[in-house]
Amino acid sequence: MNNKQKENILFIAWAVSVIAMFGSLYFSEIKNFEPCTLCWYQRIVMYPFTILLGIATIKKDFHITLYTMILSGIGTLLSAYHYSIQKIPFLADSANACGRIPCTGQYINWGGFITIPFLALTAFIIIFICSFMIWKNSKEVN
Repeated sequence: MNNKQKENILFIAWAVSVIAMFGSLYFSEIKNFEPCTLCWYQRIVMYPFTILLGIATIKKDFHITLYTMILSGIGTLLSAYHYSIQKIPFLADSANACGRIPCTGQYINWGGFITIPFLALTAFIIIFICSFMIWKNSKEVN
């Protein structure tokens, strides 16, 4: 993989983080969907990607990928858990109440499976895969 391909993949990861950030802001600020506690945790992990990956894209810094893999892995786990308590009845019944807005609530349910945590999960997975591709290639070259 040459540097131009790595730059493009890094840009894709950054673009995904920007879309995820603006998507979450759209749901909360325009649609007035109040985020639950787990949504806030996912935002805390996602929002820094817009800055970190943006700077890395401009500077062509491929060493950031180790850190973005770790952070996106944490975000993936958070989103997967959140999605699971929304969609798996056994987990939903045993889920603790987490603040004013229940984490099991589903503001959207497109196609019977696409919820806000699913969208976040997809973004975290894409960022992880992009980061892993660059990281793996950079390790092979060194």
